[in-house]
Amino acid sequence: MLGTAPRVNAPPIPDRANRAAYRRPGGDAVTPASYFAALEPLLAYVKKPAQYVGGEHNEVVGDWTAAETRWLLCYPDTYEIGQPNQGIQILYEVLNERATAMAERSYAPWVDLEELMREHRIPTFSLESHRPLWAFDVFGVTLPHELGHTNLLNLLELGAVPRRSADRDVDDPIVLVGGHAAYNPEPLAPFIDAAVMGDGEEVALEVDEVVRGFKRDRHAERLTAADPRHELLRRLAGVDGVYVPAFYEPRYLDDGRLRRTVAVEPGVPAMVPKRTVQDLEAWPYPQKQIVPMTETVHERFSVEIFRGCTRGCRFCQAGMITRPVRERRPETVQKLVEDGVKNTGFNEVGLLSLSSADHSAIGPMARDLADAYEGTTTSLSLPSTRVDAFNVTLSNELARNGRRTGLTFAPEAGSERMRAVINKMVAEEDLLRTAEIAFSEGWRQIKLYFMVGLPTETDEDVLAIADLGIKTYEIARRHGKANKVTISVGGFVPKPHTPFQWAAQDSPEEIRRKLSLIRHAIKAHSGIKLRTNDPEEGVIEGLLARGDRRVAAAVERAFELGARFDGWHEMPTLEVWRRAMQETGVDLAWFSHRERDEREALPWDHLDSGLDKEWLWKDWQDAQSDQQLDDCRWSPCYDCGVCPGLSIEHDTGYTGGFQLPVLPTGLGGSSQLPTAPERYASEEP
Repeated sequence: MLGTAPRVNAPPIPDRANRAAYRRPGGDAVTPASYFAALEPLLAYVKKPAQYVGGEHNEVVGDWTAAETRWLLCYPDTYEIGQPNQGIQILYEVLNERATAMAERSYAPWVDLEELMREHRIPTFSLESHRPLWAFDVFGVTLPHELGHTNLLNLLELGAVPRRSADRDVDDPIVLVGGHAAYNPEPLAPFIDAAVMGDGEEVALEVDEVVRGFKRDRHAERLTAADPRHELLRRLAGVDGVYVPAFYEPRYLDDGRLRRTVAVEPGVPAMVPKRTVQDLEAWPYPQKQIVPMTETVHERFSVEIFRGCTRGCRFCQAGMITRPVRERRPETVQKLVEDGVKNTGFNEVGLLSLSSADHSAIGPMARDLADAYEGTTTSLSLPSTRVDAFNVTLSNELARNGRRTGLTFAPEAGSERMRAVINKMVAEEDLLRTAEIAFSEGWRQIKLYFMVGLPTETDEDVLAIADLGIKTYEIARRHGKANKVTISVGGFVPKPHTPFQWAAQDSPEEIRRKLSLIRHAIKAHSGIKLRTNDPEEGVIEGLLARGDRRVAAAVERAFELGARFDGWHEMPTLEVWRRAMQETGVDLAWFSHRERDEREALPWDHLDSGLDKEWLWKDWQDAQSDQQLDDCRWSPCYDCGVCPGLSIEHDTGYTGGFQLPVLPTGLGGSSQLPTAPERYASEEP
């Protein structure tokens, strides 16, 4: 901070009894004052001030008095991390297209600005108009991971919104969370009003309808409920995919294990279902992606080419909870890219999915896009690909306009045995062949991602990571002394709704020991770069990922002790959290470092991701006996539970795409069908 910030005169924050006027629907509402005039003089005294000013290309500044519902969409991390988030970008467009709604965005202020905001009584504000959080109807927060929980509490407190749901009244915003970490919202249960399970496009509009209808009824004095906020929560709980924690209670056994979580409000579902957008063609977003004002982690136009994954990696929560696969048509992707480049001016386009090369028409689609932009300054990339030579071919196509600098692959484990355990079907021979092809064709760097701390792992498996890195490096050196290999290794964190949800998590000390084995094994090869994650961050992530409602006390206490940005190396994460756990009686070993058995209820059992718990348990048993499972997209169905009830073909998800033969359930074994890229390698779509 440069010097001492001046005193500023911020608009007063009205007490909660006087906020109803700001929340009236339509022209009856009072427009809250902008806090920008008070904020602007303070920005000279903080790092990266441009992240707080707004004014980006393609942003939408809504008319407060014309809107009937007003959303503040939030990514609970810094602007540079959260601004590119596609979920926020999609919901922003979807909501702002509705004539009766408006949506603005907010991000977590870094600690320097937070200090000034507290000193000068500037609340959490929207980026578009710098209006205060307390004045909005819905505070919609995406939780891509668990390390933003304390930031959420901080944003609420800064925004003059009661920290706990039970302390809010009808004139406070609804605190609504979604994203991958919302699949176990129990550690946040006292602080949120509702959580969305699954895809957000349809459910956001349904929630908006509920809020709008409630506001109209209230303004017209048609409400008869004694507790209006309770009535609003009841209406929200009637939307498929919306979980209201206040309407459920956990029950425990005498030994501390969870017995079950039960609904205690009449009429709410015993199990909350996941929402699935079945046709991505109906949701071609984002079209006008917001262009950042300052540097962000990803500066590109992003197009989601398909959603979901069926490769069955047992550690991967994202792959499990986003099933089934739903593809976009190649012509739709081409149109989104064309419009996106025109509307944003970005000169890089990312074709996004959990494994982008698995699109059934990726070969011809990549060629068509590369042809369209050859000779221009626009480059194309596949941020997420498999480990095989086909992906080098794809990358060569997409890199026509740029230098062939680096490729990234994720074997995840070093030994063949461990890759069988985690169901990552990557043979060492394939990886080394891919590296040989890549370096021979002019690529200069390969990054390899691994995990340690996986179930059944031995030191031999850990050392295999170093061995695979060394073999890749030797190939790199044969093709040029300047070629590089980077090994990135993180600690495994078990996640809900995966076959590994029952597994014990390694302690930070054990993760450090395993990392030291790798470091020692590669020390003679100075050209190999090793990157590691802080094991302490994994401890807190694991606690929050699988904790039950009792963990909420530690979340709140950690926040009170100063926990912020728990995924950032600059913050003293574990020492604060250890004190919070000690003071609240939360036993880390109980929640993180023990293996669960089949009979134990899990905190998220009442939240349906679509996956049968019995199937997950069987896959957990298969993992421990090194049994692999084929991708069900190209092999017989293995009854995971996701597809029944969905009106969707389990192949491409769009009419006219590559159709799979109907194979009976339970045949098992591997299919002789070629993978989609092989099938399409020489065909037109």
